[in-house]
Amino acid sequence: MDGKGSSRIVRNVTCMLSVPVMVFGLYVVLHGHLTPGGGFAGGAVMATFIALFMVSFGKDISRRLDSGPFSVSESLALLAFVGIALLGIQVTFFSNFLANSGLLFGLTVPFGTNPGFLGTGGVTPLMNLAVGLEVFSGLSLILIVMFRSGGDGDNA
Repeated sequence: MDGKGSSRIVRNVTCMLSVPVMVFGLYVVLHGHLTPGGGFAGGAVMATFIALFMVSFGKDISRRLDSGPFSVSESLALLAFVGIALLGIQVTFFSNFLANSGLLFGLTVPFGTNPGFLGTGGVTPLMNLAVGLEVFSGLSLILIVMFRSGGDGDNA
């Protein structure tokens, strides 16, 4: 080890896992209305990569990570979530106004077993995207703050 976190092998494996972990987290978010999972679970999977990245590369990388973009994306995701909820207010708060509308994510659900069409969720996939981004950004912010304020590890 060179004093900058884990060994070179661990850092290389972390870099190789970056795309598959983020794609799997996005998959969980996008398929949340069809399978177990959704925004919270997918956002947590994506934030797990940030934790792995910081553990692998050490304290220096957590100091170099800027918390500004995570804070902005968390705020925008929360605004998107509330905005989508307010768009259906003519019926009720959180009304699924896209369901069976023929628009984006508003395809008509066929009778019988749902074949797994992504476009049949109405506003649920959009809500899952907003929650996933919010959870990813929020947990990443928490991890950055915890890593920056953590001790040296000498008092174990």
